[in-house]
Amino acid sequence: MKLSHVPLRLATGAFILNSGLNKRNLPPEAAAGLQGMAANAVPQAADMDPESFGKALSKGEIALGAALLAPFVPSAIAGAALTAFGGGMIKMYLKTPGMTAEGSSFRPSQDGTAIAKDIWLVGAGLSLLISGLTPKKPIIGK
Repeated sequence: MKLSHVPLRLATGAFILNSGLNKRNLPPEAAAGLQGMAANAVPQAADMDPESFGKALSKGEIALGAALLAPFVPSAIAGAALTAFGGGMIKMYLKTPGMTAEGSSFRPSQDGTAIAKDIWLVGAGLSLLISGLTPKKPIIGK
């Protein structure tokens, strides 16, 4: 792992790991609410039992957070996973009614700001992915 990746991976990894740990014992109503929003982006999520969905979401966030924090996981892999997760959050934001401001397809409403801010996950993931896939030595300007 490049030293320059450490702050990005620590910040995103700790945040996502904490989120997953906090979802381990979601009340059924909270799991159902998250499931309903997720089903806007991934319709198959609606077919799951809310409790199973909550546990899967928790485990997924814990796994992603741990992968970002683990120095032996290549940045390209951690970045690809973070980009996919962030992309899913943005898709959920865009597909959930009331999340975008009236007359706008992307600008968040007051209710949508909490989810729209997750665009930073996509940026962080792409940064790790691109950096992890580019050559170590400069191509131009040796």
